[in-house]
Amino acid sequence: MTIAIDKTVLGPVDEIPFGEGRTYAVGTDMIAVFRLRDGSLRAVSAVCPHKGGPLADGQIDNKVVVCPLHLYSWDLSTGCSQSGQPPINVYPVRVDDGHIILGD
Repeated sequence: MTIAIDKTVLGPVDEIPFGEGRTYAVGTDMIAVFRLRDGSLRAVSAVCPHKGGPLADGQIDNKVVVCPLHLYSWDLSTGCSQSGQPPINVYPVRVDDGHIILGD
């Protein structure tokens, strides 16, 4: 489910290497931002709903993130589980002038 959020500048996009993710605290939420190998960004809940695993440390491809603790996976665009777990939140994210912008 895509969550509306106020526009927040998270930092330079270069802080996230291609193919990796980082966790950001935004208000009371922890949000994982992934920089895919094609340069696009995805933002989802940073905490696995199963056992609280750090999703930003998980493996990604252009479609899913895999939790590093128990290998459950979620679609990066929709937040839907690929392995029978509850969905995670998805957030709008983009790059503007070299900075990661979360929200609309």
